[in-house]
Amino acid sequence: MKEKISLFNRRLFPQLAAIKKELKQKSKNLNQGAVNPTTLPLKDQELIYQIKERTSRLNLNNVTRTMAYYDFYCRYPEIHWAFLGHMVSRNGGWNMTDLKGELISRLLSEEEQKEFFNFLERGNWLIFQDVYPQFLLYEESLSTQTNLFYLLPYFHVSTFMETMWNHFWKIGDRYLLAVALVINEQSYLEQRVIRNPYYQKNVLQTIEFKLQDVLSLNQIIFPYYQDTGNSSSQKTGIIGQTLRHFSSLHDRILLGKRLYSIIFKDPDVCRRVVGWAGDHPHTGSRKDYWPHLFNDVNESLPGVPYKRRTDHCRLKEAAARIYSPALRHAWSYVEHVNAEEEDWFKDWKIIHYFIDHEDQVDGEIYHAYCETLEKVELAVIAKTSIFQR
Repeated sequence: MKEKISLFNRRLFPQLAAIKKELKQKSKNLNQGAVNPTTLPLKDQELIYQIKERTSRLNLNNVTRTMAYYDFYCRYPEIHWAFLGHMVSRNGGWNMTDLKGELISRLLSEEEQKEFFNFLERGNWLIFQDVYPQFLLYEESLSTQTNLFYLLPYFHVSTFMETMWNHFWKIGDRYLLAVALVINEQSYLEQRVIRNPYYQKNVLQTIEFKLQDVLSLNQIIFPYYQDTGNSSSQKTGIIGQTLRHFSSLHDRILLGKRLYSIIFKDPDVCRRVVGWAGDHPHTGSRKDYWPHLFNDVNESLPGVPYKRRTDHCRLKEAAARIYSPALRHAWSYVEHVNAEEEDWFKDWKIIHYFIDHEDQVDGEIYHAYCETLEKVELAVIAKTSIFQR
């Protein structure tokens, strides 16, 4: 199918040609064995240790990871993925606390809640332990004015990203690096979570997970300031996208590109989203963005059957706000086993995702999100009425 090639894509072609050449060569020399840091100079060994220790310290839970992304973006705003990762990680935290919140907890058993949390937590942990060392190597490279990306293999980062960081170091193309990180992190998850037999059986193939897809619970939302006045009086709106097929790597990469476009294609939108994030530290509670509808304190009377409380994201008169706990009150810390070290990169054709097809993405999600919330309320009411019969 013939497509009109945009000026933007024509500008990318020389860069992509160089990237393609290097990745094609690398694809012929895969599986060269593990790297041994003890063969490195002492200063490199010390840097690797420091980065691993710092990453581990910040990889404690969803809140610490999410804020680490934001703090890094504030220091290095040219690394767009750091802020995209921050906002997506906020959504991960909200999904985690939903499992103990007022609505989803009524639809899932305690064991199902735990399985879903472990699934979300493992993915959130894996991405951070892969991407944050990349960020810290970039930080140290800037500090020393030395390209240190030859150390990426010692953190078991894909050879794909070594190519992309080296390219960014020379060219500085923010879009290409951001999309590369989207490709990398989703491909990394594909190998270790999505195709993991345990999660396939206990999460991805369960009726409950399919129910989430039916109820459109795979929505990624970005709160932002709608007004331009004083921040204390600004109204918070939401923009975002819905992922229909979570188990599809292709769909997740395209979603990541759309989410990137929503934030970064319009500087005014970016300013409003970043401004909101800076004023609202992440807690994991949905109260962070809509305190009129959610509260991190349970206002409901125990033992009273659930009745619908929302009308297009507005609280009905005299209704209690929906309980949405902070992460620290919902889940304990998790001790993770080390990640598998296999490199996901096999085929240079993955660079086709760099092409911008210029689909207009406005991010409108308010009405869909409100409908989803109402559907979940109705599902809770239906389940309650069945068990009361």
